[in-house]
Amino acid sequence: MIIRHLQYVVIASALMLSGCSVMPTTWSHPPMAIPYQPSLPQQIQLARIEQILQQPNIPQTTLATIYYDRGLLHDSLGLRDLARLDFNKSLKLNPNQPDLFNVAGVIFTQMGMFDSAYESFDSTLDLAPDHPYAHRNRGIALYYGERYELANDDLLPHYQQDIDDPYRVIWLYINDLKLVPQQAQTLLQQRYAASDKKDWGWQIVRMYLGEVSEEQFLTDIAEQSKDNEQLALRLTEGYFYLAQRYQQQQDYPTAIMLYKLALSGNVYEFIEHRLSLLELNRIFTAEQNATAVETASPTA
Repeated sequence: MIIRHLQYVVIASALMLSGCSVMPTTWSHPPMAIPYQPSLPQQIQLARIEQILQQPNIPQTTLATIYYDRGLLHDSLGLRDLARLDFNKSLKLNPNQPDLFNVAGVIFTQMGMFDSAYESFDSTLDLAPDHPYAHRNRGIALYYGERYELANDDLLPHYQQDIDDPYRVIWLYINDLKLVPQQAQTLLQQRYAASDKKDWGWQIVRMYLGEVSEEQFLTDIAEQSKDNEQLALRLTEGYFYLAQRYQQQQDYPTAIMLYKLALSGNVYEFIEHRLSLLELNRIFTAEQNATAVETASPTA
């Protein structure tokens, strides 16, 4: 299976970046991208924001927007604590920000603070009932909070709004594995058949359905990504959803390795990167709790 006997076909990173067309190289390690680094435009934007904040008499609503924008920038760079500080400042200045509540809910989900996440997404939907992502994000938070029926109440209508979005199908499937495990595969097949199958993400669904092997799934990502950026994005998704499969099979060592690979590209903005951190924390916490119980149990 995957990881234990890795013999993937990957493209050397230097050649990927140069855009050269070459024959792929047989490699004994899983495909990896050069991790994201802070770009020059991001650094310039941070410097400009700092300059603007030095100006006197900035209107309160403008200041709220500036803190929100800087929070998003900090978040995209993986500076979560700085991002939360900026978001808190922005909310104090202007509490009427549905997008900010949505981002806060995602951060609370990543931290495992599910009640706070639900409240944040509720606030988003109170302010903007048609928000494009709040139902999905609340559904994911409810899934991790083990409230699978309520998660379905969010994820199913969200899927029905766009049946050609593979990620809506994938998250319904992940929740279905808990809610209706014996029907999950059939429902996944039906939703796949009803879609236009155009988006790259449907390759993840094909892998789940067994139409594409795990090895071929990763090989295709490595061979078909047009540059390092696309490679990093697709591997972040690919490794996360592969890890989900192994975690469902209770193969935790393999799942842990795959979640770490999902983190390796530094694609901080992707929900798969955020949830890889959450999943690793949950696995390690469960292991620590199990060890503590065994240690506390009296010996015969």
